[in-house]
Amino acid sequence: MTELTMKELAFMEDEIRAETITAKTLNWCAAQCHDETLKSTLEAMAEKHQLKIADLSQYFNRTSNIQ
Repeated sequence: MTELTMKELAFMEDEIRAETITAKTLNWCAAQCHDETLKSTLEAMAEKHQLKIADLSQYFNRTSNIQ
C-alpha cells in the first residue's frame, strides 16, 4: 500500500469533515422541506455524500503506513 504523508492524511480528514457537514446540512434541509419531490432529491444527495464519507473513512482506516 502507498505510504501517505501526514499532510495527505490531514487533507483526507478535512475532506471527511467537509462531506459530513454537507450530508448533515442536506439532511437538515430535507427535514425542513414540505415538497416531497425536493425532499427526496435532498435526501438522495445527502446519501451520496454519506457514501463518500464511508469510502474515504474505509481508505483512511486501511492506511496505517505513514511517512
